[in-house]
Amino acid sequence: MDLEKLIREVAEEINKNKEVVAFTGAGISVESGIPAFRGSQGLWEKYDPEEYAYISVFLRNPAKVWKMLRDMFSIALQAKPNTAHLVLAEMEKKGYLKAIITQNVDGLHQEAGSQKVIELHGNGRFLVCLSCHNRVPFLREHLEIEPYPVCQTCQKALKPDVVFFGEPLPEEALNSAYALAKSCKIFLIVGTSGVVYPAAQIPYYAKSKGATIVEVNLWESSYTYKLTDFFLKGKAGEIFDKLSKYLF
Repeated sequence: MDLEKLIREVAEEINKNKEVVAFTGAGISVESGIPAFRGSQGLWEKYDPEEYAYISVFLRNPAKVWKMLRDMFSIALQAKPNTAHLVLAEMEKKGYLKAIITQNVDGLHQEAGSQKVIELHGNGRFLVCLSCHNRVPFLREHLEIEPYPVCQTCQKALKPDVVFFGEPLPEEALNSAYALAKSCKIFLIVGTSGVVYPAAQIPYYAKSKGATIVEVNLWESSYTYKLTDFFLKGKAGEIFDKLSKYLF
């Protein structure tokens, strides 16, 4: 079946059910200029996560981890929402989309106008002190502070308010995500390979509760042949631009 016909069928399903939940990953933000973590241009090609991305490493050597964070957030803090983010926000506004469950930490869904966003891995637009729990906006000026920005209250190293390897996912966000997956009619997977657990388990739960799985990815993922009912292959922005023409 050709892509245009698949998109039209997905639009018909959305119009019929209007109980959609989106599950987004790094792929949706690539078109905003933020590299994915995996792949030939991914962050993990440059920085070994075993050496830079574990909370134990940050606690032991925050200066080392901040070398990676400067590289990562110098791009993320200036990125803007792309068409996919904007169409999802409009879908919520029009009553099609109940919520977005995101693995991303870039805050682009909120900047696009989405109101109900469940952040499984935190929000990189803020910094937090692990000592006194002070939380402040992450400003570009913080990137210029050597060896790392510190809390103004207790002078301890500040950390982006995101989940590092070795940290648990926020329980409230995880519970909300599963509740949404349980109740939706259409579960929309966008730009995720499905290899980061425990978040990657959520689409399986949605499928077990009867949801139709729609996947938008540039390449086949671990979900494609196991769960997916409709596979829309291509760039997220282009797919959602076409989808919007049948919805709005």
